[in-house]
Formats: sequence, structure tokens, C-alpha cells
Amino acid sequence: MPTNAGAPARISVEEFFSPPERAGAQISPDGTRIAYLAPWRNRLNIWVDNLDGSGEPRCVTADETRSVYLYSWSHDARHLLYMQDTGGDENFHVYRVDLDDPDAAAVDMTPFPNTRSSYELLRARPGKAVVQHNARNPELMDAFELDIASGELTLLAENPGNVVSWIPGPGGHLFTNNLTPSGDVEISQWDPDTTSTRSIKVYDGRDYPLGIHPIVPTPDGTGVWLGSYDGSDRLRPVRLDVATGEETVVDSHPSFDLAAQIMLPSPFIVSEQTGELIGVRYYGERQEIHALDPDFAGVLEKLSALSDGDLSAISTDAGGQRWVVSFTHDRAPGVAYFYDHATGESRLLFRPYPNLDPDALAPMTPVTVASRDGLDLHGYLTLPVGQEPTNLPMVLLVHGGPWARDCWGYQPDVQLLANRGYAVLQLNFRGSTGYGKAFTQAAIGEFAGKMHDDLIDAVDWAVKKGYADRDRVAIFGGSYGGYATLVGVTFTPDVFAAAIDYVGISSLPNFMRTLPVVGRRFLATNWHLYVGDPADPAQEADMLARSPITKVDQIRTPLLVVQGANDSRVVQAESDNMVAALRARGVEVEYMIKEDEGHGFVNPENSIDLYHAVEKFLAQHL
Repeated sequence: MPTNAGAPARISVEEFFSPPERAGAQISPDGTRIAYLAPWRNRLNIWVDNLDGSGEPRCVTADETRSVYLYSWSHDARHLLYMQDTGGDENFHVYRVDLDDPDAAAVDMTPFPNTRSSYELLRARPGKAVVQHNARNPELMDAFELDIASGELTLLAENPGNVVSWIPGPGGHLFTNNLTPSGDVEISQWDPDTTSTRSIKVYDGRDYPLGIHPIVPTPDGTGVWLGSYDGSDRLRPVRLDVATGEETVVDSHPSFDLAAQIMLPSPFIVSEQTGELIGVRYYGERQEIHALDPDFAGVLEKLSALSDGDLSAISTDAGGQRWVVSFTHDRAPGVAYFYDHATGESRLLFRPYPNLDPDALAPMTPVTVASRDGLDLHGYLTLPVGQEPTNLPMVLLVHGGPWARDCWGYQPDVQLLANRGYAVLQLNFRGSTGYGKAFTQAAIGEFAGKMHDDLIDAVDWAVKKGYADRDRVAIFGGSYGGYATLVGVTFTPDVFAAAIDYVGISSLPNFMRTLPVVGRRFLATNWHLYVGDPADPAQEADMLARSPITKVDQIRTPLLVVQGANDSRVVQAESDNMVAALRARGVEVEYMIKEDEGHGFVNPENSIDLYHAVEKFLAQHL
């Protein structure tokens, strides 16, 4: 392991990957309480506390097998709803906690086996939610109204076969996000009388590999807000008129896309009082928020002054006066604050990891790399604190997706590696989203081609700049990043001194054939467009030629493979087959598999095991 007398003290793996003391705070709609996530039996559960500090915090869920991450207050503040799956299988169910009955256990609102569910609360109808689940047909989501108190589910719409998702609007209206037979994305309105959809507007499917997300109805139901590429390479916020299908641009940024990546907070900030759009988020090197409402502009100014990070999760009471917010930051993750706009009072609520000293952590610096064919590739470089940034061992950390992007902010894996003396380079290669549709579409047909060239160009850049030692570069990625790792050691076996494949794809045809059933109808704008359809023999042959499993004989790089047994996206066979093929050649490969995990580890003891193994593996080979 690299050492340097000027480096900060060693921070243990456990400090980076144990559960936060508190996280994910949300204020109740009546403004008197906060809910947050905190450990109970080493799993994050939901706790509730009085905002004024009176009384004792109360743990209101009791999940000791898997942490809770997704939850929300009901609009009447009586209930909490949350999502939970089993062992990482992504068959999420909707659960309810009744705060008026503290001794009652959480109730499963969607108690159907092998079913995937989601929910959205209805601002105009406190005590109600729209729930989607696929109990009737594993391939399709139907829409139901949930009475939260009674648990009664009432069918609103049965999926006709082309609806990707349902969007509840005011007055009981439902809008739909559809995929057409030709692979385009269609926004429609559901007609309950004819049990069919009425098309509002059709968008070019090539522009939306993951569909259009999010779609937010206007409070009067005459329009929806969404991100559109019409007439621009940049994703812009527009209001789509339900009656005419005409778009009106509601705001814009000269160089940033609307921040519509699924892993980011919603780009649309909506008033809890009126349902009107009051703010829009954009993302370049960092986040930028535009206030569209003068009252919110005043609130935003005060909130932004609380931290030098990027404003992340936002919750407010029903009157829009009391706010609980958290911030994204590269060295101070998830710090939460309370702000009262009526009085001007603000105070720190908590730091999720109070024992982590921000000064001991490494800054994340935006960088730009020129690709060999002239594209600007944006990313982030994190260098060890207290070391000369020259000739360092380096880890190229490749994001998943690939229709996603790396963003500025705290990542425990990045900070662990920097603390151990490694430079960490994260690159938004072509195919990443957030840099205009042309940049994303430059990846069509380029799996194991120009997408991988971008990663090699980034390594060459880091070596030429003097940051990285050419002979001590590792590649590490999860999901698509795991595929990129395996491509790295098969297509370019001389570049990397070590490689870590985390839930990665080894065979593109097998991966597509084993995707979750609920997603297989909706691949036209993403996997089939960018890679191919394995049902076509010619396309399957090309996919195999781009699959690491067919080039196992090229591997001579030390390899660590990591897999969750319950992974529904990249099934265990993807890793099993790669490891078996290597061992059949007599090649040593480390293989870690966890029986209680899915597509990425969640349970802290498993993450701790993983990063102890990563630490040891990289120390040995770099």
C-alpha cells in the first residue's frame, strides 16, 4: 500500500461503510416532527422525533434484515410509507406505518408474491396514493388507488401492454409514459371510459434511452412538466399542453442539461402549497438551481447559505415555511439543516458521519479529457491528501448505466481509495447522460469500441499529466462499469495492472435474455438500440464479439469478481461463467459472492467485507 509521511491518518473501512448515525431527514407536513433513517440492529430504520427536541426519538420500523432507504410522510402526517425488497431482488413492496398506533407493526400494502411495486402520494387527496404493481402480469404495471388507512386497493387502470409507467394527476387523471411499436416515447392521457390512452405527444425514442423521467402534472391538470430535447441538443424543462400537445419552454440554461438523471433529486421543485413549479435543477460540473418563483427565490438564497455543498433533498411543511434540507458535498456527506422562513431561524440537525473529518478527506476536482476523435469527456479526479500528486497508483472507477453519469459528491469508495494513497479518476464516457443527446447517442454501436477508447484515453491523459504511474493503474466498476472492467482486461489486456468487476456483464446476449421480466418489453430505446437484439442471429453474433466471455483467453490481469446472488439485473451466471472459464484455464481469480445481496451490496457487513478485499487486492497488485 502506498505510504507518505504527509498523508492524513488511516481511516478504517468500517468508518467509511458502517451505517450513518442519521440520514434522510424529512419534515412532517404539519411542521412539528421530523422522520429520519438511523440504525436499529445494524440496519437503517425509520425514526420519528419532535422538531422542537421534546420527547424521545422513536424507531417506527423494525427491519433487521435489510436497511430502509425510500420513505415518505403521508400528506395528512398520520402515516409513513416506505419501500422494501427481499435480499436485493428488487421486488419492492409498499409498507405503511401508522403513527397513531405506535405498537402496531408495519403493514405490507402490496402483499403479492414475486411482485414489484411503487407508489406516489396524491397532494390533492391526503390519505390516498397511486400504487403501481405487476401482480396480474409480471411484464406490466397496473395502476391502483390506495387508501392508506384501510389498505384498500382500487383498480384505476389495467395496462394495455405499452405503458411503461403511470403518472397520477389532479382530479383522478392518469397520464402515461408509453413505448410505441416503433420504439418512440409517447406521453398520453388515460381515458377510463374507453380503457385506452389518448396520445398527447410522441418523442423520438433515440433521445430518451431510459424514457422520459420525471413527468410532473400541473396542478390544474391541463399540462405536464418534463424534460425535452425538441429543437435542442440540451435537455430543457418544458410545459406540455395536454389538449394541444404543444410545448412551452419554462426555463433554460446556456450550457447545462436539466438534471434528470434517476440517481439525482428531481429536477422539478414543486410548491407543497400550490403544486406549481417553483424551481428547476441543472447539472454541469456541479448543480445549479434556478428559482422560478419570487418567494422560493428568497428561501433558496437562505438555504444555499447553509452549506458550500449542493442542495440535495428538500422537504417542507404544507405552508412552505419550515424546511428540512440536506446537501451533497465531496467531503461532508448528507449534512442536514432546519430553516424557518417565517422567523429566519436555522440550525444544524445532524452530520451523518460525525467522526469523519472533512479536512482529512480528498477534494473531488472536475477535469476534462479530449478523446482521440475530438469529444470533450468530463469527469472528476480525486487525489490523496498530503501527497505529491505525481506518479501515483491510480484507480479508474467506471460508473454503471451506462445511461447515467458521475457527479460531484461524497463517495465512500473514492475516499477509501484516496485515503490509501491512490488517485481516483471517474470519467463520463460517451453514452453518459447529462451532456446533450448527441454525446449520449455517440455510444450507439460502440460497446467495447469507442466507449472503451474513451476510458483508455482518460488513462493516457492521467499518465501524460504526471498524476498516474503507467504501470500501476487498476480498473474498477459496477454493473456497466463491471462490463467495462472485463472489456478492459480482455480487449486491452496490457493497460491495467489489476481489475475489479462488481456485478458486471460478461455476456451481452445472456444479460439481455435474463433481464427482469418487467423490463423486457421496453428495451427498444436502450439495449436493443445501442447493442442489439439477441433474437436476431447476426446481432447476437456482434454482441458476442463485444462480450468479454468470448475473450477469456486474453486475460492475464489479476481479477477480483464480486456478485450478489439475488441480482435480478445482472444475474449470478454472468459472474459464475466468467470465473469458471478462467479457472478452467488455470487462471487464479478471486470471487466474492453474497447470498443476501442483489445488484450492489446494501448490508453494511457485506460492504465492509467487500472493501477489505478491495483494499488488500489493490495493495497486492498496485
